[in-house]
Formats: sequence, structure tokens, C-alpha cells
Amino acid sequence: MLTLLTTMYLVVRAVSSRAEPIRVVVTGAAGQIAYSLLYSIAKGDVFGKDQPIVLMLLDIPPMLPVLEGVVMELQDCALPLLRDVIPTDKVEVAFKDVDAAILVGSMPRKEGMERKDLLKANVAIFKTQGSALDKHAKKTVKVLVVGNPANTNCLIASKSAPSIPKENFSCLTRLDHNRASSQVAMRCGVSADHVKNVIIWGNHSSTQYPDVHHAKVNVNGSETAAYDAVKDEAWLRGDFISTVQLRGAAVIKARKLSSAMSAAKAICDHMRDIWFGTKEGEFISMGVFAKGNSYGIPEDLIYSFPVQIKNKTWKMVDGLPINDFSRAKMDATAAELVEERDTAMDFLSQ
Repeated sequence: MLTLLTTMYLVVRAVSSRAEPIRVVVTGAAGQIAYSLLYSIAKGDVFGKDQPIVLMLLDIPPMLPVLEGVVMELQDCALPLLRDVIPTDKVEVAFKDVDAAILVGSMPRKEGMERKDLLKANVAIFKTQGSALDKHAKKTVKVLVVGNPANTNCLIASKSAPSIPKENFSCLTRLDHNRASSQVAMRCGVSADHVKNVIIWGNHSSTQYPDVHHAKVNVNGSETAAYDAVKDEAWLRGDFISTVQLRGAAVIKARKLSSAMSAAKAICDHMRDIWFGTKEGEFISMGVFAKGNSYGIPEDLIYSFPVQIKNKTWKMVDGLPINDFSRAKMDATAAELVEERDTAMDFLSQ
């Protein structure tokens, strides 16, 4: 029996090793988030332990010498799943036939820069990348936008890629989701995997609404509503929310650099869930098209909702009861997104 099982295992491994590589593009590939991200993708943490990978690394021309160093390091890792690494500054090369696109690169906000100037610069970037996806990527490509302002950048990329289904585009709010889960876990004295179904509503900005009204905490083997487990409503409606909302700024203040390790981990979590699905009875947070939502959110937005994923397709968790406190927070972050969208669409039409 053991010999038979061993033989079957070796056959499965042999078949897997002949699997066609998937092509994954990462933009901003010479940056610090990508530096924390690429190793995890290349060694199989995201798309599967038996899935060969071709990595396409896109960055701007001045960063190509740095990118060469990243390529050397990836080669020096001697990772069996990594079939090729292709650095480039050309979108038509980077997006050719890709199965997954992780758009990390964006124009960062510089000192003295107005928000509308930031939006204008990023509209140009994500219009170009969206058009390149439209022309060169597989129509089944899954696109994750990380570069800020992520929700609106995602909207612009999608609108610039009309031949790719809108459902294939999402933006990263998993970092905020993970931050919220971790805060609740620390408060309850449990590990982070004992907290599930927190929700990030809205924009990946300081107006986002981290909501634990539907979350569960496993305390001593028993699932308890988060409000009952934490036993501190004032904290949950006050410092908890502001801590998650302002965590990125707190990291920058401490490190003098933005979140990289935690952002890379969240990207891995997000893409792995798209590829392999969410656990039964659990949902996660993703910025997705608001069309058809049951929460009264304007439809032509990328807004973070609770979703479940199966067969690489996300489905919004509809019909959760929303109290007045949550309603006000959800509407406030939606209003910010409407304003961002309208400004960005003006630039897109120019």
C-alpha cells in the first residue's frame, strides 16, 4: 500500500512539474514592496507549490540598473518553480500574455503636492497600463492594483481595458483587513488566525471603515462575536478604527518608509485567495466594482466589500445588517471615492 501511495505521489509530482508556467507581471518591481513580494511569488507561496512561474518585472527606465540586481538575486535563490525572469521598461513586453498582474508602481505623493495633482499623475500611469493589459494580456488575467490611490487607480485601469471583464480587477484592502484582524487578536490575547470576518468598507485611505460587527473570535475553542470577545465597545468604535485607518502613516513615521513586508504579505494573501478560494464560512475584504451591491453604495466605484471566492470568481457577501453607526462610516468613505472618481474621470477624458 505504501509503495502504491509513493508511486501515485511521484506521478502527481511528475505531472505537476510539466505544468505550463503562468506569466505574472509585477510593476514597480525595483521598489521595496516588490523586493518583499517577489521571493514569495517565485517560491510558490501564492500560485501553488507545483506551479511554474515566469516573472515579468516592469519599472521606469532610471530603475533598470536596480532591477538587474533584483533579477540577479532571484536567480541566486535557485528556485525550482522560477522558469524565467524578464526585466523591462516596456509595457508591451511586461503585459504580454500575462495570467496575473500586480500593479504596485504608482506616483507617490510628494511634499506640497495637491491630491488632484497626484490623481492626475496616476491617471496617466494607469490609463497606459490598462490599455496595455487590454492589448497584450490574456482576457482571463486577474489584475490587482496596489499603487495608491488604489481604488481609483483600479477604476481607471479597468475603464482603460474594456475587453477585460470588470470583475477581473480588484484593489488591495487586505493589508487593512489584516491590520484589523491583528488588532482584535492582540486585544483578545489570541493568534490572528483565531479572528475571522472582519470587514474593510470603502477606500484604502484614512476614511476606510474597519467593521467588526460581523466578526468572530475563537476564544478557548469557542467562536464568539467580536464585540463580546473584546468587551470594550468604546475601543472598538474609537481607537481601534483610528489605529487601522492611520496605521500606514504610523509605519512611515517610525520607519521613514512605507509598509513593505506587511503589504507584500497582504498581496500574497489576496492573490492566493483569488487563485484557490476563501475558506468555507469566511469572507475577506477586497476593493471590487460596486455594481449590484445591496448596501446602497454608488455603483461606478471600486469599493472595498466583504467577498467570498470560489473558482477564481469573487462574490459579494450581501445582506449583512448595517446599523446607523456603520451606515454613516460607509457613506463617508463612499463620498470620498465619488469625489476621487469624478476628478480622475475629468483627467481621463482630457
